[in-house]
Amino acid sequence: MCGIAGLYSLDERRSADPSIVDAMCRMIVHRGPDDQGVYVNGGAQIGMRRLSIIDLSSGHQPIHNEDRSIWIVFNGEIYNFRELRRELEALGHRFYTNTDTECIVHAYEQYGENCFQRLRGMFGIAILDLRENKLVLARDRLGKKPLYYTTTKDGLLAFASELKCLYAVPGFDPRISLEATHDYFTLGYVPAPASIYDGVHKLPPAHCLVVKQGQVSVRRYWQVEFEPKWQAPEAELKAQLSSKLEDAVRARLVSDVPFGAFLSGGIDSSVVAVLMARNLSSPVKTFTIGFKEAAFNELPDARAVAQHIGAEHHELIVEADAVSMLKDLVWYFDEPFGDSSSIPTYLVSQLAARHVKMVLSGDGGDELFAGYERYRKYQRLDTFARRAFGLGGPALRVASGLVGGARGVRMRRIADRVDQRYPDRYLSGVALNTAADLRMLLAPEVAGSDPFVRVRGLFERADIHDPMERILAGDMETYLADDILVKVDRMTMANSLEARAPLLDHELLEFAARLPLDFKLRNGVGKYLLKQVANDLLPAAVLNKRKQGFAIPVAQWFREDLRELMLDTLADRRFRERGIFNASGVQQRMADHLAGTHDYSEPLWLLLTYELWARRFVDAAAAPVAAAA
Repeated sequence: MCGIAGLYSLDERRSADPSIVDAMCRMIVHRGPDDQGVYVNGGAQIGMRRLSIIDLSSGHQPIHNEDRSIWIVFNGEIYNFRELRRELEALGHRFYTNTDTECIVHAYEQYGENCFQRLRGMFGIAILDLRENKLVLARDRLGKKPLYYTTTKDGLLAFASELKCLYAVPGFDPRISLEATHDYFTLGYVPAPASIYDGVHKLPPAHCLVVKQGQVSVRRYWQVEFEPKWQAPEAELKAQLSSKLEDAVRARLVSDVPFGAFLSGGIDSSVVAVLMARNLSSPVKTFTIGFKEAAFNELPDARAVAQHIGAEHHELIVEADAVSMLKDLVWYFDEPFGDSSSIPTYLVSQLAARHVKMVLSGDGGDELFAGYERYRKYQRLDTFARRAFGLGGPALRVASGLVGGARGVRMRRIADRVDQRYPDRYLSGVALNTAADLRMLLAPEVAGSDPFVRVRGLFERADIHDPMERILAGDMETYLADDILVKVDRMTMANSLEARAPLLDHELLEFAARLPLDFKLRNGVGKYLLKQVANDLLPAAVLNKRKQGFAIPVAQWFREDLRELMLDTLADRRFRERGIFNASGVQQRMADHLAGTHDYSEPLWLLLTYELWARRFVDAAAAPVAAAA
């Protein structure tokens, strides 16, 4: 696991200071504390920071082909590299390392830009092709590894694993995007291909970018297909799913360093841990975070699974004072990030990094198998709306007036959703703020009028028949890629720890996508077929537990331990004069939350993290140079 960065001249006659890429790489030492490498050729520079996982002795990057005409820097892991190497050696390619990185170089030599379709793994890749005078960037199918790029007024394309690297590029102009700010306050993250800065882009998952003769082109190389559906009996599909799950876990156990697993006690991480234990000769090292607040604490569930598999179990209780790290976490995210579960993710990563250099996680199961509660809620709401023949919204509004209070507010929001069409009916349920909320929090020019203008199309794939599966596909391209996987990547890399997600193996995903929806969401219960497999692996108590998620008690913390930080930050002159917020509306939200009449913890968290980010990156007189300040 590493971080990469580089520059490429759009004008082949122009060259850049060769020290720039070195400075870019030094901004992300946390991603790769073991090694740094740089290659410079005229107007091209590529560099990387390395966290050594495979081939510890000879894996120094950049890596090249036989005649040094193709060079690569690579962030990620390729799990089928041994099979790929045998294939390429049979075709005449000669290797000088035992790395998965070199397999990509020769695969590119052999197959060109189609090579990315042959890779099983996670990756952010930069290939410098001196034969063709071009630069090729690529990102893995689901976006597990990040890759940003921009062009400068000096005619350079700059790219990096993290946004902060771009501060080392002369001419970089970090102007806040008001559209991205709007999307952040709607969703809690900035959806690709945008970033928080105008003119800076995320390379979307499953895309590659080619720069040649001064022209930049971006294309998709893979998309998961949901049709046609498998027609086999349930028992056969269960057996196939069980086999693919075990294969996905086994493939990720290749490592030359100690490794373990994140364990929440939920089905996804528990299945991964059990399958790890079945494929290892020594006990699995497992790591869990808990809270003193019982409603958020999953330690007993995780302990039960750890005991079931005979794991070497490690755990940590998170106290509210752990949130004091919040000011430093903005460094690792680079742009506003509103998922408060980044706190426990950072802490469990910190705990694991004391013992191992790589972990397996259970991320992805909810999107693959319709596990989130929001899917069941939407299904019920959609059924109600269709059966009410257009009268559901008005009826709920009348009822809300009779009920009053917080319950009446909730009923009016449901009424508004009932009146909406797909996909807004779904999106309005997962958005963290409505259009009215945005007007309360943001200045008019930022609040806008359409909360979903930049993500709506991702939920409207015409090739997917069932609207619920369009939702699953849309969530994979938005919430999974830009929230869940960003959180895991940044928080593990902040601790120089690699995380691998077996449930997001693309071969497993391609199988799961084509399962009939009834095998994912049946009678209002998600993960149906996955649970049938888990029945053979886990204790009944784990299978029947209530899903909690990886949340923290933010509402309570804002009224207690975080109260002073919130009041000081959101009442400060810098906040009021930023030109982004509706200061009076924010003050009202704070007052209502502190009075206990409403729970505004989500918007308050978004406001706090945005303002702390702005102070760290926007208000700084110069580029930030240290990870903690």
